[in-house]
Amino acid sequence: MPLQWGPVEYGEKVKIGGGKERMRSEFTPAFVAAHPDMPQDDEAVTELVARLHRRKTAVYTDLIEGGVIAPRPGIARLAAQADAAGWQLAVASTSAEPSVRAVLRRAVGDELASRFEVFAGDVVVAKKPAPDIYLHALAALGVAADDAVVIEDSGIGLRAARSAGLRTVVTVSGYTAEEDFTGAALVLSSLGDVSRDTAAVVLADPFDLRPPAEVTLDDIIRILHAVPTGAAVPEEKP
Repeated sequence: MPLQWGPVEYGEKVKIGGGKERMRSEFTPAFVAAHPDMPQDDEAVTELVARLHRRKTAVYTDLIEGGVIAPRPGIARLAAQADAAGWQLAVASTSAEPSVRAVLRRAVGDELASRFEVFAGDVVVAKKPAPDIYLHALAALGVAADDAVVIEDSGIGLRAARSAGLRTVVTVSGYTAEEDFTGAALVLSSLGDVSRDTAAVVLADPFDLRPPAEVTLDDIIRILHAVPTGAAVPEEKP
């Protein structure tokens, strides 16, 4: 392939929801014209992208299962607290389902991962920032938007969740730290894990929630009670 994505290039591509959609964005008319050895019709491009994406998913899954990438701080702890309290747990992602399940098992362990519902991949046609994946998850779970809190990590994810009427906490990544998170109930560096010497750093707290170094289920419950759905987010206090 006459393409290579480094961190900078991928930082732009990750703003597009869906792995196949990111790959497909490279196949512009100009790119196809400049590379006559590449597929020249829409059907052939679709087939090539699907094949590349399957290969990418397999490589990524192997990396995750091999422990190359450490889980984000606090995910397993907060998920375990929610599970112990009887909360429904779910992942709503427009990434490939095998990738999502591999990350979930790595992040929370096999036993807890088995109690998550996973909505991923092409289960919906319109990918984030469209709200479809969240609307699908809510309907499948039988949960009202007013009874759920989403934890996201990107601007397109936040827009998807908010368009579905969901309260949203954002934990930024190296790719998304500079994005616009207007509308989030809380923006953090991570959920925090003091056992790993990682405290949650508050980046935006428009509702004055003031979470501690580790975000707990009690903090999520406070968000349910303190942050109205569909509310205009107040300006950040100085």
